[in-house]
Amino acid sequence: MLDYYERRAAEYERIYRRPERQNELRVLEAELATAFAGRSVLELACGTGWWTPHGARDARRWLATDLNPGPLAVARAKPVPGCVEWRLGDATDFTHLGDERFDGAFAGCWCSHLERARWAPWLQALHTRLEPGARVVLLDNVFVPGRSTPIARTDAQGDTWQRRRLDDGSEHEILKNYPTREEAVAAAGTRARDLLWTEREHFWVLTYTLA
Repeated sequence: MLDYYERRAAEYERIYRRPERQNELRVLEAELATAFAGRSVLELACGTGWWTPHGARDARRWLATDLNPGPLAVARAKPVPGCVEWRLGDATDFTHLGDERFDGAFAGCWCSHLERARWAPWLQALHTRLEPGARVVLLDNVFVPGRSTPIARTDAQGDTWQRRRLDDGSEHEILKNYPTREEAVAAAGTRARDLLWTEREHFWVLTYTLA
């Protein structure tokens, strides 16, 4: 999948230019800014940085991380608020953070690329990097029949996979899961308080506060 996103960096943001998504995107972008106002936020798997300037608009600090240099280079070229820092870092391994802690965390269109069995362990590991009272926002895609890339197969663990073709002609099998509200809430665990699940036509959002 790393090779796929490295190759896709230049074409990735086409998905955010689809006409049918524009109204929904404007609402989500405004909500992100409100969610993280005044907070020190860790963004995981920021990719090309589509969500970064919106979430960071009123933040105190925003550390945007991604494992792939190509997408991160696209992100670095964007105009962003002065609180934004960029860093190469693996969203599944927090050792690159040293002893840094945050009172906010955001992941946009990342959770769907984790195996279902890893959702809860990954969130519990993330929580160890957050202060009590931290705001967590997870945002990802809803499967829309006829618009979303079809599911190519479902494996023995229940994870779903898609076949995707890039402009260079290469084809890639990509893990892409679509959690239900119940699955996402369960993965957030017992420290998650004031959970709010919002599902629109193209995106879902789970917001909660860490006890």
